[in-house]
Amino acid sequence: MQLPPFVSSILRVARSFYFLTGASFLVWMLVFDANDLSKQFDIYQKWKELRDEKQYYLDNIEVVKRERAELMSSPALLEKFARERYLMKRPGEDVFVLVPATEE
Repeated sequence: MQLPPFVSSILRVARSFYFLTGASFLVWMLVFDANDLSKQFDIYQKWKELRDEKQYYLDNIEVVKRERAELMSSPALLEKFARERYLMKRPGEDVFVLVPATEE
């Protein structure tokens, strides 16, 4: 049986030493290597996660800077913040902390 000329040329190239060596190298790098395709995908996913986390923290830094500038501009706001957040009090005052009941 006679094969068409393009098929015989493809088979001749597929049997060449350079093609087999290149194909073997490609399979090795994609499947068996320490940095194979699945590892590269995992690294990419982790990079995307860290990039999103970085943006979250950069946004939070901006919010904290804005709040800090606002607090430092007014002594009344600073006192209110200290009383609410850190339960600070003046001498002779009593502070009552109301804690919401937990459901059991």
